Amino acid sequence: MNSIHVIAFDADDTLWINETYFHEAEMAFCELFKDEHPNKTVSEELFAAEMKNLHLYGYGVKGFMLCMIETAGKISNGVSYGSLTEKIIEIGHGLLQKPVELLDGVAETLDQLKERYRLVVATKGDLLDQERKLKKSGLQDYFHHIEIMSEKKNSDYQKLIRHLDCKPEHFLMVGNSIKSDVLPVLETGGYAAHIPYHITWAHEHHEQKPKSERFMEFKNIREILDYF
Repeated sequence: MNSIHVIAFDADDTLWINETYFHEAEMAFCELFKDEHPNKTVSEELFAAEMKNLHLYGYGVKGFMLCMIETAGKISNGVSYGSLTEKIIEIGHGLLQKPVELLDGVAETLDQLKERYRLVVATKGDLLDQERKLKKSGLQDYFHHIEIMSEKKNSDYQKLIRHLDCKPEHFLMVGNSIKSDVLPVLETGGYAAHIPYHITWAHEHHEQKPKSERFMEFKNIREILDYF
């Protein structure tokens, strides 16, 4: 662990709550069709729309809203589409105005790490929304660099590591997604730490844990301090 110079953190569900709010919004969307379709059917149709449009909309609330509107048009069965659109926009606006609630131990952990490591945010999502959340979080001053990424693939991490003028073996990524925060970083030759969150978006599901000496798993963010 003495080789680590840079520690990068995912933001959503690693530093602050995110997927919980999306799950609540999805349930509110399903409720609009409670007399026509079971929640499972509506959720499956919405997820299909998200996957179909991911390459166009990227990640974040705005793309989620557009996918809800598209799904509503597909399954509304004669319900006033205009009325549904208004309600969907209300759901989306509610998401964009959610408070930023830090996960337990985040501020204390960053405070102890900041003097010894360069700390970075490396997260996916909508640029304006992620900037809003970071500002409201009160965590900005802990970070040497903020990277809001459209994707988290091997090439994206390679680009980030080059920008930081850092070798992969000196880089640690910390996040809640094995698919996005762990596997591509291990492919670069870097280190990765997984901190599970109790809700995971279906797109980020990855059951098998990697077998690598450069992989770590913590129950919470505080456990990082036992190693660094």
